[in-house]
Amino acid sequence: MTVADELTPAESIAATAADPEETEEPIKQRKNGLYPGVSDELAENMKSGWADTELRDLKPIEQAEHTARRRAALSARFPGERLVIPAGNLKTRSNDTEYAFRSSVEYTYLTGNQTEDGVLVLEPTTDGHQETIYLLPRSDRENGEFWLSGHGELWVGRRHSLAESESLYGIPAADVRELPDKLREATGPVRVVRGHDAAIEAALTDKVTAERDEELRVFLSEARLVKDEYEVGELQKAVDSTVRGFEDVVKVLDKAEATSERYIEGTFFLRARVEGNDIGYGTIAAAGPHACTLHWVRNDGPVRSGDLLLLDAGVETHTLYTADVTRTLPVNGRYSEVQKKIYDAVYDAQEAGIAAVKPGGKFRDFHDAAQRVLAERLVEWGLVEGPVERVLELGLQRRWTLHGTGHMLGMDVHDCAAARVETYVDGTLEPGMVLTVEPGLYFQADDLTVPEEYRGIGVRIEDDILVTEDGNRNLSAALPRRSDEVEAWMASLKG
Repeated sequence: MTVADELTPAESIAATAADPEETEEPIKQRKNGLYPGVSDELAENMKSGWADTELRDLKPIEQAEHTARRRAALSARFPGERLVIPAGNLKTRSNDTEYAFRSSVEYTYLTGNQTEDGVLVLEPTTDGHQETIYLLPRSDRENGEFWLSGHGELWVGRRHSLAESESLYGIPAADVRELPDKLREATGPVRVVRGHDAAIEAALTDKVTAERDEELRVFLSEARLVKDEYEVGELQKAVDSTVRGFEDVVKVLDKAEATSERYIEGTFFLRARVEGNDIGYGTIAAAGPHACTLHWVRNDGPVRSGDLLLLDAGVETHTLYTADVTRTLPVNGRYSEVQKKIYDAVYDAQEAGIAAVKPGGKFRDFHDAAQRVLAERLVEWGLVEGPVERVLELGLQRRWTLHGTGHMLGMDVHDCAAARVETYVDGTLEPGMVLTVEPGLYFQADDLTVPEEYRGIGVRIEDDILVTEDGNRNLSAALPRRSDEVEAWMASLKG
């Protein structure tokens, strides 16, 4: 990996913002850079001889009409208040390398833009709000930022100009470097989505309160509870890619046996990067007893014939909508008798849970339905003393079921997390909501309360369910779920 020898990102931004006739920013040297400096002749040479690359006649992004509608709803909810929604900044991984940037959900939901340092500002007017998207403009060629900064365009790629951004997103665009000063001078009530941009928050420190900012965050979280047609389409794309990723994994299980769970993780990641933006969350490729660890993401264990593989993975689309699907697969293609017994119990629980997903029903209904089936099986197997009502009342089944049976899904894998309890977990299902149904049974390897043959077996089955006008639709139905169908599917893929 090559390194930029001179300006850091912060220094380059400061240099670009400065008036070159008033302030001469000295070129900062990397401590161990190979070049001692930049000659005047080279600096002058780099300023000229570049073609005009402005993109003209750009069309708005596909979701522009939807983001405009979302901003209108936000404006109506907070009349007379300045609203500030940042995209966030790059985060350092180590020294001078950063994590791949992912813009804040709130910002992208309202704009469709995904670039670092962006900020959406809604300034109050007499009849609503004036919208502005603040972004970094094209790299400056006069001061050398475009080639001297590690974040200049010759290092990380071309940015859209402000004019291009206006065409793409349908929002007037301005230079984000001017925004902190504007915010410091702002008067009247202000709200900001916190946790994404420290500089923006610092500029507003004496103008905002935690309580008012939380109201903004809650509103934007609850706005995502019901997905529009565009969002449902993106989620279906994510699921369809995820299905292909699961097929990829089954085809290479022999290679995973020869290596480790990492081969499974890497195989799925390839599909996610080829067809989407990334994985929507850390892939869980849990073989054998690792399946009993709910968020096993180390993925460094062996993959053995005769064991189960619990694969919990999801592709994230280029627009940041993620799937979340789990299948528990026999590595050798056939469930053993005890594996099938446990798997079928989880399948029956999931069937009951999915059947409970319907408009007008309570969000909790699918969880209660699935937990009842699992509690019945645990009593039937003699692992816990009945009756079932007692088990459920005391939560005794949770020793082996552990987690809730599902959650909202969207731009976050656990979407709408800031929504009020009364509108989410205690709320009512509506058409357009998308949630997971994912019951599981997990018998830890050291659990002496269960028969020895159960120990180290973990099973979870998870699908992404859209609430429709007359019931529900399983977005991930293309992946087999019933044990005999799973075996037949695996056999067909292995050829």
